Amino acid sequence: MEPKDYILVRIEGEYAYLKDIMTDNEMFIALALLPEGADIGSKIHFECFEYTIEQ
Repeated sequence: MEPKDYILVRIEGEYAYLKDIMTDNEMFIALALLPEGADIGSKIHFECFEYTIEQ
């Protein structure tokens, strides 16, 4: 699986909605999978089945 970058666009309950920066496609994942401190507007990097916050 190749690395991807997302923007966290909204949080609904226990789910986070991420927008792919390259394609504008949205997906949702469990909020618990994101690193501590992730909030709306955060740039999220996904690589090797791990999400990290990009600075």
